[in-house]
Amino acid sequence: MSVDPMAYETQFFGFTPQTCMLRVYIAFQDYLFEMMLVVEGVMLKKLDSIPGCKISPSQIRKCTEKFLLFMKEHFDKLFAKMEEVLLQLVLNIPKNVLLPEDRVQEEYPYSKEEFQALQDELQQLQQQCRAEAAAEQALRAELEEQKAVKAELEKILQCFDGLESICREHGAGNFKESFALLTQSSKKLQDVLKDVEEKSKKIEQHGQLM
Repeated sequence: MSVDPMAYETQFFGFTPQTCMLRVYIAFQDYLFEMMLVVEGVMLKKLDSIPGCKISPSQIRKCTEKFLLFMKEHFDKLFAKMEEVLLQLVLNIPKNVLLPEDRVQEEYPYSKEEFQALQDELQQLQQQCRAEAAAEQALRAELEEQKAVKAELEKILQCFDGLESICREHGAGNFKESFALLTQSSKKLQDVLKDVEEKSKKIEQHGQLM
């Protein structure tokens, strides 16, 4: 059997040419064995019909085995020639023939260095995508945290507004300075809330761009 891997032929046929030839060889060999058994059976029947025949079945079997060995030796020689012809002329793809699925390589040839450069660029892009995804996840987490802070600040501002209204209704003048301080604190909290809202908008815009 040929030891040539014949990879291109395997790609085209879907099986190795050597495997095909091996199966053909086994099929021919099995047929030869079956044929010799049929011949042996016919000879035994003919001998049974001849009166006074001194040839025993064991002698017939020895003769059959010798003839089978003779046929197998000649068959192997003939099959070796047939295999050589089939592998060269039938199951062989000429060097100048290009399969349809490989024509793109002829149109867009590239070297090993160029292919490696593409592989490196692909890995870099994959790393960048993973980094962008991680950054987006971190921004979303920060956005949720900012929303929670915003809700708490709104509650505090509502509480200050309620205290200021109560003081005005009851005319608590001795708490004037205290409420002036509370008012200043309220304005500072409003500024902080406004800053949080602006940051939240920027984070949301960044998340949409991602």
